[in-house]
Amino acid sequence: MKVFMLGWEFPPFISGGLGTACHGLTRGLDAHGVEVLFVLPRPVEPTHATHVRLITPAALAGQPEDEDEGEELEAGGLFRHVRFHTLPVTLRPYARPEDARAGGRERVTHRGVAAGRQPGSMPQGEGISYSAGPAGPDHYSGDLFARVEHYAMLARRLARRETFDLVHAHDWMTFPAGMAVAAQSGCPLVVHVHSTEFDRSGLHVNQRIYDIERAGMHAATRVICVSHLTRNIVLKHYGVDPRKVDVVYNAIDDDGTAPGPLLPPITRDEKIVLFLGRITMQKGPEYFLAAAKRVLEVMDNVRFVMAGSGDMIRRCIELAAEMGIGHKVLFPGFLRGDDVRRVFELADVYVMPSVSEPFGITPLEALSHDVPVIISKQSGVAEVLTHALKVDFWDVDEMANKIVAVLRHPPLHATLRDHGSFEVRRLSWTDAAANCIKVYQAALARPE
Repeated sequence: MKVFMLGWEFPPFISGGLGTACHGLTRGLDAHGVEVLFVLPRPVEPTHATHVRLITPAALAGQPEDEDEGEELEAGGLFRHVRFHTLPVTLRPYARPEDARAGGRERVTHRGVAAGRQPGSMPQGEGISYSAGPAGPDHYSGDLFARVEHYAMLARRLARRETFDLVHAHDWMTFPAGMAVAAQSGCPLVVHVHSTEFDRSGLHVNQRIYDIERAGMHAATRVICVSHLTRNIVLKHYGVDPRKVDVVYNAIDDDGTAPGPLLPPITRDEKIVLFLGRITMQKGPEYFLAAAKRVLEVMDNVRFVMAGSGDMIRRCIELAAEMGIGHKVLFPGFLRGDDVRRVFELADVYVMPSVSEPFGITPLEALSHDVPVIISKQSGVAEVLTHALKVDFWDVDEMANKIVAVLRHPPLHATLRDHGSFEVRRLSWTDAAANCIKVYQAALARPE
C-alpha cells in the first residue's frame, strides 16, 4: 500500500501536537510496511532529518512542470518505507504574540472566568492566522488562505509524478490539497481531523475555515477523528455521514531510550506544577492561573511553570502579576527536545485545563515521564486514561483541590504515577497505525 500523505508540520519544526502525531503515525505505518510519501509545506534542512529519507525539490513556483525534478538526499535509517517531500510554501497557523490584537479580546478576571462568559461556555478564539475580512474577531493574520491554495497547487503537481493508492490529509490546511490530488488521481481521500474550528473558536467560528473543513470531510471517502469527542462534533456540526467516520486514538512514542539523569529541584521543598502547551484560549491558561492562585492561598512552597508560546502569553504574564502570584509563576517559553524532558523531570504534577481538546498528547508524555496528570473532562485523552484526575476546565476550585491533594498526599501521587505510567504503555503508535490501515482498507474497498 502506498499513501500520499499531506501535513503541515513535522519534527523538529512543530508548533503543537499535530507534528508529534504525524511523526508517531508515520513510524507506526512504516513498521507495518506501508509506503508513505509525506508532503510538507516548508523546506527542511538535511541536518534536521538525520532519521528519515528526505527529498528536497527545486522550487516548483515559476518553473515549467517538466523541470521540477528536485534532489534526493539519503538521511538515516529510522524509517524504511517513508519519504519526505517539501514544497516551497510556508503555513504558519498560530499567530505570534506580537500579531495578536488587544481590541475585542475578552478580559480575564481574577476569578479565572473571562468577563461576559458563563462557566462552561467556549472562548472566542486562539490566534490562528488568516486574512478573512471584517467578519468576526481578528484572530488571524497574514495571507494564510492564499498559501493554502498555493500548497494545494504544488501538491497536485507533485502528485502527477508519483504513484500511490490513497491520499491522507491532516487537518484543514491540507484538505484543499487532498481534494485536488484525489480528484486528479482518482484515488480515495482520507481526511484526519486532529482539531476543528469549533475547538479553536467555540461557536464563533470563522466561516471560511469551517467551509474548508466541511468540504474536505464531505469529499473524503473516510474521516478519521482522534477521539469520540471530536467525532461527535464532526457529526453534529458538519453533517458527515456517521458510517464513514472512524476514531483512531493518538499514542506516544517509545524509542526504548533511557531517561537522562534527574535534575535537582528548584529548592529542596518546593513543588512544581506544570502547564505545557500553546498559551492560547483553547488551552485554558487563564484557568490554570486562577487555580494557581487558589493553591497558593493554602500552600506556599509551590512553583507554577507555564511552558509554551502563543497569543495569550503577554496577557498571562500580566494576569499573574495582577493576581499577586507573578513571583510564583515561571514562563520559560516554547520548549522542545531535551528541554521538554528536563521540565517533566522537575514536575510533581502536570495540569491540562483545556477548554476543548480533541485529544491531547502531552498528558501521555507526562505519564511516560512518571508525572501524574490532572486533565480537563473536555478532552479526548480523558476517554483513554483511567488513572488521571479529571475536572471541568472552568471549575478552578476543584482543579486547585486536586492539585493540592496530589502535592500533599504521597500515596495518591504514587498511585497516579505508577498506574498511569503502566496504562500509557498500552497506547502505541504501532496499534494506532494498525487501526489507520483498517480505515485505508475500508476506503480502498469503496464501491465504484
